Amino acid sequence: QVQLVESGGGLVQAGESRRLSCVASVSIFSIDGMGWYRQAPGKQRDLVAAITTIGSTSYKDSVKGRFTISRDNAKNTATVYPQMDSLKPEDTAVYYCNAHRMHSGARYDYWGQGTQVTVSS
Repeated sequence: QVQLVESGGGLVQAGESRRLSCVASVSIFSIDGMGWYRQAPGKQRDLVAAITTIGSTSYKDSVKGRFTISRDNAKNTATVYPQMDSLKPEDTAVYYCNAHRMHSGARYDYWGQGTQVTVSS
């Protein structure tokens, strides 16, 4: 089991920056990847940014150039940070941290409780 604890959400003005963090209960080497998803009211949960154990990253098109995901493994605990710059009102959503493991071809997902980010215009 992997537990994820998120922090850093809140209210920001359009154009400002925000950094979220997600701390896992395990080492980064015991999971296959981490990422952040978001869900706006009435919409499905979408992947925003992801990073693998070896550091490969991927981003949702609408956040490319504005969001940067990074991770570290201090004290043998995986932590992932999305640095969100030039925030827009359409970035408003609940942001969820995700970690996944692959085993025998199956993917096992773990989720944080979510943190609200509200961008005012």
